[in-house]
Amino acid sequence: MKTPLLFLLALACACALGMARTSPPAKKYALVIHGGAGTLSPDRLGAEDAAATRAALDLALTAGEDVLKAGGSAVDAVQAAIVQMEESPYFNAGKGAVFNAEGRHELDASIMDGASQKAGAVAGVSTVRNPIRAARAVMEHSVHVMLAGEGAERFADTQPQLDRVGNDWFDTPLRREQLQRFLEQDRTSSRIPAPANAEDRHFGTVGAVALDQHGNIAAGTSTGGMTGKRWGRVGDSPIIGAGTWADRRCGISGTGWGEFYIRFNAARDICARVEYLGEPLSRAADHVILDVIPGAGGNGGAVGLDADGHIVMPFNTVGMNRGWVASDGKRGTAIFR
Repeated sequence: MKTPLLFLLALACACALGMARTSPPAKKYALVIHGGAGTLSPDRLGAEDAAATRAALDLALTAGEDVLKAGGSAVDAVQAAIVQMEESPYFNAGKGAVFNAEGRHELDASIMDGASQKAGAVAGVSTVRNPIRAARAVMEHSVHVMLAGEGAERFADTQPQLDRVGNDWFDTPLRREQLQRFLEQDRTSSRIPAPANAEDRHFGTVGAVALDQHGNIAAGTSTGGMTGKRWGRVGDSPIIGAGTWADRRCGISGTGWGEFYIRFNAARDICARVEYLGEPLSRAADHVILDVIPGAGGNGGAVGLDADGHIVMPFNTVGMNRGWVASDGKRGTAIFR
C-alpha cells in the first residue's frame, strides 16, 4: 500500500507544479502623464514648488492607476488622471489655466479611445469645471468629434454630469501675474509669438496615456492654452492627431507650442511611424519631438506608450512635468532631465 500512496502523492505534487507553471501571467497595465513642457530652470523653480508639483503628479498617477489596478478601462484611467490635474493650481488646465488677452479663461481638451478610435473634444469652453469630462461627453453622447465656444457650452447644458463654475473659478495669482507681464509688452501683432518670459514658457498643459489590462490604449489632453491668446485661438490639445492620438498600437499626448504640433500633426505622426514604418515607439517619438518640431522653430514634449507598455517621454525644453507607472510596476515622477 505504501508504493501506491507515495505514487499518488508524487503525482498530485507534479500536477500542482504543472498547474502553477501553466497558470496565465498577471495582466499588465501602464500609465504615463505629463503636466506640461517648458518648466522653469532648476535655479528658478523653488524646492517648495517643485515638491508640490511632483506631489500633484503623484496624486494624478494614483487616480489613474487605481482604475487600471481594478481592471478598469484605459479611457477611465486617462480621465481620472487628467481630472486630478485639472483640479490642481500647478498646471495650465482647469484650475490654474492661463488668461487670454481679455482676462478670461478659454479651455480646450480632447480624449481618444484607441480600441474603437472614437474621440471627443471641446475648445474654448469657459464654465465647464473639468474640460476632459466634456470632451468625453462629446465622444459618448454626440455624433460629433469637436465642439467649440458657445456651442460647446450649450452642449454642456444638456449633460447633467458636467460640473459648471464661474469663469473666475479658474483664476490663480500666478496666471494673473503672467497676463500682466504679457500685456505690458504690448503685443499687437496678428502673429502669436513665443512667450518672452521664462515663467510664461511654463505651458503646463496636462495629458495622460494609459494601457489597460485588456490591452486597450487611450489618450487625453487638457489645457488653458497660451497666456494672452487672442481671437479665439485654439492650440493642438483639442485637435485629434495634433495633440492627442490613440490606436491599438500607440497612444500620445503632446504639450508645447501648439501651432507646430498642429502643422506637423505631431501625435498622429508618431503613431503612424510605428504603424507604417514599424519603428519602435521611442525612435518615432524622438524623431518628431526632438527633430521635426524644433527643426521648424517650435518646442515642447510628449508622453506615450505602445501595446507592450513601453513608455516614452521625450522633450526638447528645460524640463517637462511627468509621471509614469510602467508595466513592470516601476513608478516615478520627474520635472527635469
